[in-house]
Amino acid sequence: MASLVETLVDVLDRECTLYEKLLGLSSRKTTIIIKGDLKALAEITDEEQCIIGDIQGIDKQRETAMKDIANVLNMDVNSLKLTDLIQVLEKRPADQRNLAVQRDRLVDVADNVRRVNGQNQELLKSSIEMVQFEMNIIQASKRAPQTANYSRAADTTGECLGYTSGGFDAKQ
Repeated sequence: MASLVETLVDVLDRECTLYEKLLGLSSRKTTIIIKGDLKALAEITDEEQCIIGDIQGIDKQRETAMKDIANVLNMDVNSLKLTDLIQVLEKRPADQRNLAVQRDRLVDVADNVRRVNGQNQELLKSSIEMVQFEMNIIQASKRAPQTANYSRAADTTGECLGYTSGGFDAKQ
């Protein structure tokens, strides 16, 4: 049982380390989003995907460790939580303390990742809204009212205010 708990503590430690790396990347992503650097955003997103893949692998190891502990304790693996396991380990204070420290660390770093990702999501929404606003302005300028310029035949010329027939110049 002691080795199973040590294995679980080790897996939780590695998982926390990966989440801390993810938190660092998410924090860097915030400044990149603010700058609007799409190339750097794509690179950091690729790095995040690699770490997320590693986290998924560690998660499977954690589930396996929890199954093994649940089998030894003759408990239902689906209802066994880390807080329950911490309470069960009260006769082993060292294991209990190590597991509690790792659990608290994991909860803290996961909450921070969730918070920073929420901020990044809001920044991205704002950026998208700004782009949509600018596109609406461009489209509206093409639909400006016609001028009151008349041709020799006493018709309006069909010219629009603030619009040149050149269209959008992507080179600028």
